[in-house]
Amino acid sequence: MKRRPNFLFINVDQLRYDALGATGNPIIKTPNIDRIAKQGLSFTRAYTPLPSCCPARQSLMTGKIPERHSGIWNFGGGGSLPVPEVKPNGDGWVPRLRDAGYRTAYIGKWHVHPELDPTHYGFETYNDEPNDNYDTPHKAEKYPVDNPWPEFPIGHYETLPVEACHTHTLARRCISKIDELSGEDAPWHIRLDHSEPHLPCVPAEPYASMYPPETIPPWENFDENFEGKPYIQKQQLKNWCLENWSWKEWSVYMSGYYGIISQLDDAIGEVLDHLEEKGMMENTVIIFTTDHGDAAGSHRQIDKHYVMYEEETHVPLFIRWDGVTTPGSSCDDFVSHYLDLPVTLLDLVGLPVPGTYQGHSLLPMMRGEKNPSRRNFAFSSYNGQQFGLYCQRMIRDDKYKYVWNATAVDEFYDLENDPFEMKNLAAENEDSDLCRHYRKKVYEVFAELHDPLVTGLWNARYLTGQRQ
Repeated sequence: MKRRPNFLFINVDQLRYDALGATGNPIIKTPNIDRIAKQGLSFTRAYTPLPSCCPARQSLMTGKIPERHSGIWNFGGGGSLPVPEVKPNGDGWVPRLRDAGYRTAYIGKWHVHPELDPTHYGFETYNDEPNDNYDTPHKAEKYPVDNPWPEFPIGHYETLPVEACHTHTLARRCISKIDELSGEDAPWHIRLDHSEPHLPCVPAEPYASMYPPETIPPWENFDENFEGKPYIQKQQLKNWCLENWSWKEWSVYMSGYYGIISQLDDAIGEVLDHLEEKGMMENTVIIFTTDHGDAAGSHRQIDKHYVMYEEETHVPLFIRWDGVTTPGSSCDDFVSHYLDLPVTLLDLVGLPVPGTYQGHSLLPMMRGEKNPSRRNFAFSSYNGQQFGLYCQRMIRDDKYKYVWNATAVDEFYDLENDPFEMKNLAAENEDSDLCRHYRKKVYEVFAELHDPLVTGLWNARYLTGQRQ
């Protein structure tokens, strides 16, 4: 009887969908991540349940949207309001894998609970990051830039050799754990979680010089004037002290962003090469994804808060399983990646899925079969963070995106004719038949997910058109 497959889950932090060679970026060099896609299945329309680190990662561990697991924004730091802790319970999928005979190990960034580490959530071992990603002790300035945030050393590079850096240290730890667990007669699940390319982006050479700022063109939606947009988007530039940044400054940011992605890609390549050298690819399912995206200068913004643009919500998701996934194949169905992956992994090994989980299995698509649970909409939500409370609920289909902003003007984009989301149609007529139709769809999608914000009496009446 063939042994159950191993799972190598490679998760990175704050990676835009369009910042990989495999997703069409003409500048970035990511040959190793690209080969996961080329030798596996690419999900071209995967979306995060919430574009912020903690809530998204907590959804991955619980199988539920943030509004159901209660971790509605990042805990701690940045002046955010207190948020309930998402504690382990009997519904975790990692303990179920462990109890079914899987050896489990976690390497890298956690960000699910402020005190309890992964060993409380089903992982047998936990190997933390070698240092805080916000504290790069060995750095020097490469590209001088007017930077109002010294804790984010934009334009700097790592002075240590690349093999001594955070990215490659974690890769070696992963390789060591693969060798350790592969010596046993049991399948394994290893989570390799990198902090990169979350800011600050401080690559080492040769990656720090790989993308000179002057060679990087501006994003198509960089010339944003915020006309007809919620005021908070423009206010964010002031909060971050970036209102006077031109593309000259942003190109320096992008040089570091692209550089650290290519450095990360090299580290991931070392892990993939090791699996191939050991002949372990055939019985190892490789998952590559991220928690959410990054504005990185799109709409002149930084980070990912208070917006539902594609740059923040659309995420890469590649799955390679030799002999099952067709090399170079793609799936265009809408995926909620951190809700669907827990269901998929349990389904893959024939374990029961808890009734509290809200995702769908991706296993049929991995096998090249028709999706029996095809979604008509992608969805994502937001509830606030550093600058206060601000609730958003987003849906998108093949043509349109609607963002219900509970305390601001809504946003409605024609993605066919305005793929960079520059013109807010809701600002022209929020009460048009089309806006009313999509507001009702917002209600239907999130009511099915048991989101208490939309099912409350007053919001439900508004979204369904029972009152103005």
